[in-house]
Amino acid sequence: MAAAQQVGQALQELDFDAIYSSPLQRAHQTAQIIAAEIARGAAASVHTPVQTSNRLLEIDLPLWAGLTRDEAIAQNPEGYRLWQTQPEQFFMELPGEPTSGEAPGTGRRYYPVVELFEQAKDFWRELLAKHPNQTVLVVGHNGILRSLICTAVGMGPEQYQVLRQSNCNINILNFQGGWGDGVQIESLNLTSHLGETLPDRRSTAGCRLLLVRHGETEWNRLSRFQGQIDIPLNETGEAQAKKAAEFLQDVALDFAVTSPLARPRETAQIILQHHGGVELSDEPALKEIGHGLWEGKLEADINTEYAAELEHWKRAPHTVQMPEGENLQQVWERSVAAWETIVRQASDQTTGLVVAHDAVNKCILCHVLGLQPQDIWAVKQGNGAVTVVDYPKGLAGKPVVQALNITTHLGAGVLDQTAAGAL
Repeated sequence: MAAAQQVGQALQELDFDAIYSSPLQRAHQTAQIIAAEIARGAAASVHTPVQTSNRLLEIDLPLWAGLTRDEAIAQNPEGYRLWQTQPEQFFMELPGEPTSGEAPGTGRRYYPVVELFEQAKDFWRELLAKHPNQTVLVVGHNGILRSLICTAVGMGPEQYQVLRQSNCNINILNFQGGWGDGVQIESLNLTSHLGETLPDRRSTAGCRLLLVRHGETEWNRLSRFQGQIDIPLNETGEAQAKKAAEFLQDVALDFAVTSPLARPRETAQIILQHHGGVELSDEPALKEIGHGLWEGKLEADINTEYAAELEHWKRAPHTVQMPEGENLQQVWERSVAAWETIVRQASDQTTGLVVAHDAVNKCILCHVLGLQPQDIWAVKQGNGAVTVVDYPKGLAGKPVVQALNITTHLGAGVLDQTAAGAL
């Protein structure tokens, strides 16, 4: 109950047009408590009632209902392995006639994660048609929330285990229109309103990487493309870096890596003031995208000289070759290779700080999420934001995004209010 109240208090700055929850008691009661707290906030003009939807029901695992984890493993070890590593192939064999293509006498194969993804898609289609351009709160369960996030941005059921969803966390998704239009993940698994700096580690093995975008520069503020021009932090950027440093001061860091450009290096150095003895190393492959002839120009100027290319950059970024600069595939290849080298060289149970840039961070995160270069606008990276990625089995297993684009330490509430300027 207390955690639900904390969620409601964190969301009091927002005015919701609708609130939906699963009909199951644990979710519905949570939604009612949150709604009551929101109604006490100054932003709420009226009390928004909680509506229930069966499309927000939790994943159905009928053969494991009531079992402990160890009991489920003992009952079906191969099934549990698939559940953890290949959830899109995980099935339960239920009584009944086999469906088309299945061997007779085997019963009916039920694919829980695949079915949940279809349920999530149905929820989005209905919700987006009913609430265009509105702010909606959705309260559900671990599995359905993962599925909602994945389906919104085009991740498949094979990525189901890549996302962490803590109890009473906050996710923020920005839809550009109806189903099938663009979606941006603004933040995932925010828990600082619960008194947690970062989500706890679930594994005793593997490394944790804290991916941070540098603080604001004056060119960010002006929407001037900076690319690989070495622009330092402005006063706001220094303040953001100091707030990130305070936020992470009690997090034990074992190593730190930065792009060699001034803005991420300055950000990393400020954060490391609370972590004496941690050496900061440069990784040239983490430099920002080379914008070529766009560098140093305002977006308005680029729109005058390169209108078609700028429009393509906004709509289909993977198709653009920057004049005398890079294309997104080049940035993707070098930044992902650098990231994987960092993971490969990290020891078990170590935590590393990686500070880089907007496009570089987005390429890394799209790779982690199983997305493609054309999807970079689906992920937001605010100035001074912190993202947490665990590798429980190193590169041999899938990563887990524990939290994405945390900006609550910057003092503007749960929404990312950092500069929307150029890269």
